[in-house]
Order: sequence, then structure tokens, then C-alpha cells
Amino acid sequence: MNSRPTSTVLLAIVIPIAGVAGPLDERHLHISPRTQVETARVASVTAAPTTFDAAQPFEGNAAGAATVRTTGTANAFSQPSANISFEDELTFKVGNGLFRKLWVSSPSSTLTSDGLGPLYNARSCQRCHIKDGRGHPPEGPDDTAISMFLRVSIPAPHRSLADEIEGYIATLPEPTYGNQMQDFSLPGHPAEYRLEVKYDEKVVPLSGGAAASLRMPTYTATDLGYGPLHADAMLSPRVAPQMIGLGLLEAIPAADILALADPYDVNGDGISGRPNIVWSVEFDQPMLGRFGLKAGTPTIRQQSAAAFVGDIGISSPLFPDPWGECTQRQWDCRAAPHGNTDIRGFEIDAAGLDLVTFYSRNLGVPARRAVDDPQVLRGKQVFYDTGCTGCHQPSFVTHRLVDQPEQSFQLIWPYTDMLVHDMGPGLADNRPEGRASGTEWRTPPLWGIGLTRQVSGHAYFLHDGRARSLLEAVLWHGGEAQAQRDAVVVMPPADGAALIEFLESL
Repeated sequence: MNSRPTSTVLLAIVIPIAGVAGPLDERHLHISPRTQVETARVASVTAAPTTFDAAQPFEGNAAGAATVRTTGTANAFSQPSANISFEDELTFKVGNGLFRKLWVSSPSSTLTSDGLGPLYNARSCQRCHIKDGRGHPPEGPDDTAISMFLRVSIPAPHRSLADEIEGYIATLPEPTYGNQMQDFSLPGHPAEYRLEVKYDEKVVPLSGGAAASLRMPTYTATDLGYGPLHADAMLSPRVAPQMIGLGLLEAIPAADILALADPYDVNGDGISGRPNIVWSVEFDQPMLGRFGLKAGTPTIRQQSAAAFVGDIGISSPLFPDPWGECTQRQWDCRAAPHGNTDIRGFEIDAAGLDLVTFYSRNLGVPARRAVDDPQVLRGKQVFYDTGCTGCHQPSFVTHRLVDQPEQSFQLIWPYTDMLVHDMGPGLADNRPEGRASGTEWRTPPLWGIGLTRQVSGHAYFLHDGRARSLLEAVLWHGGEAQAQRDAVVVMPPADGAALIEFLESL
């Protein structure tokens, strides 16, 4: 088996950035710098189209050479990068096995699979990221929230990391329940809570006499197993996002992302995206946040390790506590048997974590559909004319990478700027993360969004799944996207239909 999934990385490009003490580098990548000729080529191929009567060159290949064939099955998001080698496809499959593995409690005869909990949200990565697609909120009182949970924190009395990261908003774990609330537990341990969701409907009139109905959620943490929450607890509902294309997003040059930031809206378009700068547990320094709904994590490896400890209660070299998220007030939980005492050292060791990282990095993005369809092209023009590309940046070219050929120097079409934006009070969770405020969210990538129902069996969107369609998701936009949302409300029905057709083609 190939030995490529290792934690060895080399210092590459360093970028000065305002608000960070020292340069912001990309230690997670081994980069071969672009030549001047390549830089000019990148500018040319990522330039905005001047006409909309035909698809742009290579637009159908959403992930460049890594683009996979679109299938008609629920496994459309579970294919390896199309340009992966045979040897590395075997590595991908081993990583997939770990991603799907059901963990069990300690002690167990299955020594490589024990360590679950004692508190957890799911027994495997796949249980949240079903078919590598989106999770969903509970469908009713009898449905569990297995692919959705509540993050929780309290304001900090001091500004930790403020010396290294300007504008960092300090928070602390909730004293009893930690950073994340778990709704499952091993026998003998109470679960932390049960998530209760109630909706009120709000009708939004549209042009042409049509109307849409938005469901407005109220979230309650009920059946608290360890006493009341802190009076200042900040709760944020999160649905598991889709997994495709993560390695390509990780390989976008930080300089290209930072070039899109306009925190003071200098160009006057009403959009003021800015980067989330977060602390890297792996490299012990500030890095550009890329992953998570608020861009609160810098790398796939750290994101994977954080999910293991928070979602499943599995320790790793990055998060070594064998009791997972159990806090100091949960004494029995911390004293329970765990899997850190065997030969692995951690419940998932560095080799296992690297395999899951490799798998997550190489989940392929399906090819676009109907890119030359006149209705899709009209919808694309509406998308541009309405200003949606102010946040949903259509394309990038990834770094040229020495040791990641699948992600190296690819023209990709993710439709995200990787920045955080104020989305207004309607979508606010009022819980900060890094530099992102309680009203800011990272622009989600749109690639693959039209295959959500096929893969996940539903069409729920946004950070908490409240939107039941793409139209509802658009109508929830506010803040920096208020003008675009309002334009959709009043646009002719034919243009609105074309816009949705374009989104469905992504």
C-alpha cells in the first residue's frame, strides 16, 4: 500500500496578513510556486464570462481532472478522484473502511475498534455524513438527530489569542457540556440532551402572484442529563455538510482567497467578506480557516480529528483525551474504560487518522449536468447579474503540489470564496467561532448541490437544514446578501425558474 497519507508536511508559501502576528503560511501543503506564465494563465481561465450563450471551457469538469462521472445512484458522492492512481485508490478504500467503521465501547475484543464515547453523537463518520452527503434535522419527535448536533460555548472573560489574531472572539467550553452536546451514551452514562426542533411558517410573496413558505426553527436542548446549561450558553445547531471536493478546497492558494476579502466594502457592492483566521492544533500557529460552517478549522486532518473526538469520543494525536468531550464535571464519564492503553497509543492513531484524511481529501466531485442547456445558461446569467458571484466565487486554480497529484494545479468550480459573510439576523446563531461573529457564515460550496436529493434522500439546505428547497435557501439570505435575496423575490418568474435550474445543474 502507498505510504502517501503521512503527517509529514513542508513549509511552503508564506503570506503577510493584517491582523496576524507574523506571516500566514500553508504548512499543510508542499507547494511548487507558480511561474509568471502560469499566473497569467490562471487569471485568464478564472476570468468572468463576457457572454452566456455557451458554457465556458472546461466548465463541465467541476473538479478539473479529478472530476468523476455522474451516476444515477445514491453513491454519487462516494467515488475517488478520477485522476487517482490504482495504488492510491487502494489507500482510499482503506480510508473509506475507517470512515464507515462502527466503533464499540472499551474494553472489547476488537482492539482496533474500541474507544466509543462514553458520550457521542454517532458510532461512525458515515452515520453523520450519510453517503458522504448532507445530514438532516429530525423529521419529527420520533426521529433522532444523528446527523445534527448543537455546538455550545460561553463568552470568555479575556481575549485569548488576541495577541496572535486580531479580532479573535474568545469563547470557553460550556462548563458542564463542553464544546458540543452529545445525545447518545454508553450504558450507565446519561446522554447529555435531546434536541427538540419546532417550526413556525412564514409566507414570502413572490412576483407573478407566487409565494414561498419559510419554516422558522426554534431549538431546545431538553432532557439535560447533567444539570442546567450555563446562563450565558450559546447554542448553534449544525447539520453535517457534504464531503466532496475537500482536498481541492484545501489546495486553493490562501493568497487567492485573501484577494477576494473586502472587509470594509471598499468597492461599495454591499459585500464585505473576510477570512476567518484560526488556531492550528497541528502546527501550533494561526492559519486560514477553510472548513466547517464558519471556517473554524484550517485543515482536513484537524477537521477529521475534531470530528472523531467530538462526534464519536475517539482520541487521536491531535486531540489525545481518551474520554472525548467529557468535562471535568462529568467524573464517571472521564473514569470509564477507554482505548488509549493498548498498542495504538490513541484510539485512532496517526496512521489511521491519515487514512481517513486521505479518504476525505479525495472524495470526487461529480461532473456538471446540462452545462449547454439554454435554460441553464440563462440561469447562469441571472446568477451573475444578480450579484451571487460576490460570495459564490465560481472558479479557482489550485496550488501546484509536489505530493498530491489529484489536487495539483486543477481548474475547479466550487462556487465559494471560502470567506465568512454576515448573513443577517435571520440566519444568526449568535455564537462566534474564531474571528467569525454570531451572524457570519462561510460561503458554502455549491458544487454537487443539485444531487442532494439523489444522494441524501432530501433537499434540506443551510447550516441547520431549515430550507426545504434551493429557493427557500436563497430566501433566507440576508445581511450582505439582502440585495440578492430581494432581487430574487421581484424577478420575473421565468428568471427565477432559470436560476434554480442553473443551481440544480451544479
